[in-house]
Amino acid sequence: MKVNVSVECSPQEARAFLGLPDVEPLNAYMIDQMKARMEQNMHQMQPEELLKSWSSLGVTAQDQFFKLMQSAAKASLSPFNSGKSDSK
Repeated sequence: MKVNVSVECSPQEARAFLGLPDVEPLNAYMIDQMKARMEQNMHQMQPEELLKSWSSLGVTAQDQFFKLMQSAAKASLSPFNSGKSDSK
């Protein structure tokens, strides 16, 4: 036997029926707070400022990555160099 039940209701009606809390006021507050923070930080969204911060991080990150690759290459060669024998 197969039984299908179809219920049409709004999200508010479903929450009330299931006994879940109404989170609309909390959601509206969170959205307002996010908007206020975005407006406060809008000056950081200037392209010149973004490029300055990215380029300074980019050069530092590039140098660190290069040093990491050099040390990894040296470390990978050291086991082969330590096992050399001079017999010919």
